[in-house]
Amino acid sequence: MSDDRTIQRDRMRFTRNTLSANLVLLAILFDVFYFINIYKSDINHDVGNFYYQFRIGASIILNLVFMLAAFLSSEGIKNYKVQYAYLLIGLGALQIARIFILPLQALRTEVTIAGNTGTVMEMAQFVRVTIYLIISSICCFASAVIGIKRSRELNEHLASLGLTANA
Repeated sequence: MSDDRTIQRDRMRFTRNTLSANLVLLAILFDVFYFINIYKSDINHDVGNFYYQFRIGASIILNLVFMLAAFLSSEGIKNYKVQYAYLLIGLGALQIARIFILPLQALRTEVTIAGNTGTVMEMAQFVRVTIYLIISSICCFASAVIGIKRSRELNEHLASLGLTANA
């Protein structure tokens, strides 16, 4: 049993951490779903100029920065670089925080257009985009935990062989 574990750890020197990398790519996919759905409005649901403000531009830039950082992290975590796992923890926390920025504001903001009053975002859309952000964050957290665990295993194995671990 110990020999099987040693062989498995030794194989880690030559294989990539694809599970963690793929989880990050899945997080990016759910972020894209969020990005598409956040601005989607029903054709009969005019929201006025809510989406034409500074915070929307900032939201778009934040989304692009998230996708770039997540993709770079997926490449780093694939090569057992533990510092990228910590970046993924931060990105996962950012995804949770984003729920309280734009979607919650849109849910709470009422607009009156042509005498009809309603919220900018309906509850069903809010739930959908919240689920996308939560799944994206879970993928980031899971990738980080797996990446940290596997990086430590590889570094311990390399130390037992008298080799230096890659930082």
